[in-house]
Amino acid sequence: MEKIPVYFVPGLASSPLIFEYIKLPVERFEIHIIEWIMPGKNEPLRSYCKRLLGTVKHENPVLIGVSMGGLVVQEMKKLIAPRKVIIISSVKSNKQFPRRMWLARRTRMYTIFPTRIMQHVDKVSGLFPGNNFIKRRLKLYEKFLGVRDKKYLDWSFKTVINWDRAKPDPEVIHIHGTDDCVFPVKYIDTPYIPVPGGTHIMIINRFSWFNEHLPKIITGEENQID
Repeated sequence: MEKIPVYFVPGLASSPLIFEYIKLPVERFEIHIIEWIMPGKNEPLRSYCKRLLGTVKHENPVLIGVSMGGLVVQEMKKLIAPRKVIIISSVKSNKQFPRRMWLARRTRMYTIFPTRIMQHVDKVSGLFPGNNFIKRRLKLYEKFLGVRDKKYLDWSFKTVINWDRAKPDPEVIHIHGTDDCVFPVKYIDTPYIPVPGGTHIMIINRFSWFNEHLPKIITGEENQID
């Protein structure tokens, strides 16, 4: 039986390590991970996605994107004919952005976001002595932060905030955590598969849910999910 090619796109600045615990049956699926590349100056998202597609070697792959990767795979869908597109911890349109993102868009606050902080996450933890929760969270970011280049980070924040998709694509399958604080479910007005208690980083800390359910979702058996 021919294997189904599945391409994963990580979240903003994330490394392929966010998928290290995702295991799909090897006899049915062939996993590939698309890594971020450096954008050109003021490069449009469509152009960037077209360059990313240079690493896709199958004509009808399954595209799965997490967070910003969810935006990317939806734009890729305009350029190729994927078998299926699945977004995780993401949104189907800019109408599903939380209010703070719309504020950042209107005021252009994203232009002053301190992206340099993300380049030195290890040093930031020293500002919170005794706060074990923040230290653990920063340690997690330190491990899974794959791109620290300021040019990439500035471009990414600007690109996400200014994403121009206003009409959701009904063919896109959406998986979302009920406790996602980046894209709260109260703004999600289109159908999605809920992960109870799932947060924005559930691809990492709820990997067992995905290992159990992703094969069904990819093959079209998602209605069998409990």
